[in-house]
Amino acid sequence: MHVNIYIIDLLVIGTLLLMVTLGSGWISRLPLSFAIIYLVVGVLLGPYGFGLIQLRRDDVFNAELLERITEFVVIVSVFSCGLKIVRPLSWKDWSITTRLIGLLMPISIFALAIVGKLFLGMNWGEAILLGAILAPTDPVLASEVQLTDTNDQDELRFGLTSEGGLNDALAFPFVYFGIYALKDNNWNNWLKQWILIDLIWAIAAGIVMGIVVAKAVVWLDKKIQKRRKADELMEDFVAIGTILLTYSLTEIVNGYGFLAVFVAGLVAQRSYRNLEKPLAQLGFVERIEKLLEVGTILLLGSILLFKPILNYGAQSLLVLLLLFLVIRPVGAWISTIGVRHFNSRRRKLHPATRWLFGWFGIRGVGSLYYLAYAFGNGLKGEAAEQIAWITYTTIIVSVVIHGISSTPLMTWYEHKIAGQANANPPATIDEDQNI
Repeated sequence: MHVNIYIIDLLVIGTLLLMVTLGSGWISRLPLSFAIIYLVVGVLLGPYGFGLIQLRRDDVFNAELLERITEFVVIVSVFSCGLKIVRPLSWKDWSITTRLIGLLMPISIFALAIVGKLFLGMNWGEAILLGAILAPTDPVLASEVQLTDTNDQDELRFGLTSEGGLNDALAFPFVYFGIYALKDNNWNNWLKQWILIDLIWAIAAGIVMGIVVAKAVVWLDKKIQKRRKADELMEDFVAIGTILLTYSLTEIVNGYGFLAVFVAGLVAQRSYRNLEKPLAQLGFVERIEKLLEVGTILLLGSILLFKPILNYGAQSLLVLLLLFLVIRPVGAWISTIGVRHFNSRRRKLHPATRWLFGWFGIRGVGSLYYLAYAFGNGLKGEAAEQIAWITYTTIIVSVVIHGISSTPLMTWYEHKIAGQANANPPATIDEDQNI
């Protein structure tokens, strides 16, 4: 009897989910992330294993499918980030986020672009596109280092959560910049449009639509619930409805949907009088996010090919070493100069906290999405192969090294840095010691 490959895929994925769920108590104690397990299984299901997952058929790569899958994963994840954050919405209280987005991300993009131009033989369009694809940190794979719940006010976790929620949206202007430069070397032909439409309008529209749609959904939810309560099993789907409505309506008006969905999460968190409502939504969204993470990393593992990884290995190694050991750490150190704790204006960030901001630059699903988007919008030929395999290798290495290091480093941080800071009253800490 012939068994359909699709049925075998379901069998393998179901077995994997059951094993990691039942074994999660043991796995969570190991210096090992779930993403590493999914990646290994993905490789086994790909062309070097059983060939059960195939995004490549007759050497044609299905970039559109990868784009759509990663797009949905990212919008769910950034909404989750927004729901976790209850910090007051002010420049002062979000100073760490403004530094990470306004300083660290541009530093990362342009430093990577310089590496691409000077060392990898790219033109400026390709180099800036590489920087924009690899600069954003990932909100999907970074759960170990993000806020654990709405009561968590830790500065490191807050900064990494808000950065993950925002930079997947705010890297988009630079992705567009790179794509325009690929198509037309004369920047004067499109630079004005890029500034007005892709930078100013798209960001403003994303913020406004995130607020308006979330407020409208919450208002409608409250009105209808007063007349007739929704079915308890169906109520959490309000969150998915909010995500899809916000994203689609924002994209229709040429705004950044990722940004809008993150803002919608922030607004939804603050719009219900009953605090249990957004908490229930958060739990539901996080479960969906975890399920989507499994599928995405399995796909990543299944598309890997040894020959191109080796062909671009030296270039990938250069990018990896500079990104993870120089660009991100130095950029984070510069970006956090003078930053003070949210709950103590007299205490600056501990040096170890600033270095941890530099280390936890996890790359993942967001970079996969931008790469797939670039494939569909003009990235072709040798440049596409070069950027793709550098990106895949960077994500693989990030999944492994950050997956292994996140648990022990965060455990050390909680005991030595965060715990010590909470134990000491702010007035007793020498302000000058943590410059």
